[in-house]
Amino acid sequence: MSALPTRHVQLKSRPDGDLAASDLEIVEAVAPAPAEGEVQVRNLWMSVDPYMLNRLYDRPNYVPPFKLGKPLDGGAVGEVVASAHPDFRPGDMVLNTYGWREAFTAPGKRLTRIEPGAIAPQDHLGVAGLTGMTAYVGLLRVAGLKAGDTVFVSAAAGAVGTAACQIAKLKGCRVIGSAGGAAKTAFLLNEVGVDHAIDYRAETDLSAALSAAAPDGIDVYFENVGGDHFNAALDNAAVGARFALCGMIAQYGEGQPPLQARMFHAISKRIRMEGFLLGDHDDLKPAFERDIAAWLADGSVKSFTTVSEGLESAPEAFRGLLTGGNTGKMLVRL
Repeated sequence: MSALPTRHVQLKSRPDGDLAASDLEIVEAVAPAPAEGEVQVRNLWMSVDPYMLNRLYDRPNYVPPFKLGKPLDGGAVGEVVASAHPDFRPGDMVLNTYGWREAFTAPGKRLTRIEPGAIAPQDHLGVAGLTGMTAYVGLLRVAGLKAGDTVFVSAAAGAVGTAACQIAKLKGCRVIGSAGGAAKTAFLLNEVGVDHAIDYRAETDLSAALSAAAPDGIDVYFENVGGDHFNAALDNAAVGARFALCGMIAQYGEGQPPLQARMFHAISKRIRMEGFLLGDHDDLKPAFERDIAAWLADGSVKSFTTVSEGLESAPEAFRGLLTGGNTGKMLVRL
C-alpha cells in the first residue's frame, strides 16, 4: 500500500457578500497509505448542496462553519483503493463525508459500504440518499401529507424539490412547483410531473400567481426558499395548512434582508409550521430506504441530476447551484 496524490478544494477567504471564485482554491495533497483501521478511498462522485453556503460564513449554525485553509467537506461516493480495516476491501463502493477531494484516507468507522444493487452509486447522494429522505421526512412526518392535499413546493426543480414533488404526486396529491425560467417550468411539467408550474422570475406578484393555481388554498407548503415564496404561501394557505420548513436559501447569504412575512396569517389560518433537521428523524431511514428502492424500481420516482466534470469544476458548480444553474441534484464526477 502506498500514498495517493490528490487535490482538494479549500476555503481561501470568507465571502464578502456573494461567493466569489477567489474565495475557493484547489490545493495539491497526498492521501497516505492506511494505518490499522483506516481505508484509502478514491472519490468518484461528490455532492454540492445549498446548506454549504451557510458554512462559508463564521456565524452560529446547526453545523460548524468551514475552516479557512482546510478542505471543504460534504457527501461523496468513492471506491476503496487500499484497506487496513477488516470490513472493507479494494473495489468496495463507500458513502462518505469527505467530498471536495479526489482521494483521502480515513478511519473505516467513518465510511458506509454501498451494497451492489439496482440503485446507481451516485444516487445515494441524491434521491436515494439524504436528499430524497429530506423530502420524505418533510412531507410524510413533518407536514403529515394526506391524499387529496394541494402541495406547494418552492425550488421545485432542485434536488430536494424534485424528490418532494414526485413523492407528493405518488401519494395522491395535487402539486404546484415554483422554479426560475421557462425551461425549468417545462421540466417540472414534462419530466417531474407536477400539476402546475410557476415561473417566479416571470411573475410580478408571486402570491397572485399561486392564488390562480390554487384558488382553494394550499394544504402543505414545502419550504426551500424563504422571502417572497414564504409570503405567498402564507397568503394562500388554507385553514389548518402545514408548513415543512426545510431551508430558506434566500436568507443564507451575508447582507440579505430579514425575512418579512405576513405572519398574522399563521394565527388566523391556524397554520402549523415546523422546521426540521434530518438527523432528528433517523428512525424513518429503514422505511425510506425500502420505499425509495421500490419507487425507483417501478419508475414512480426518477433521479434527476446536473453533472459537472472534474474537481476543477466544483467551485463553479457550487456557484451555479446558488444561482439556479441546476435541475435536480448537482453532482461533480471526479
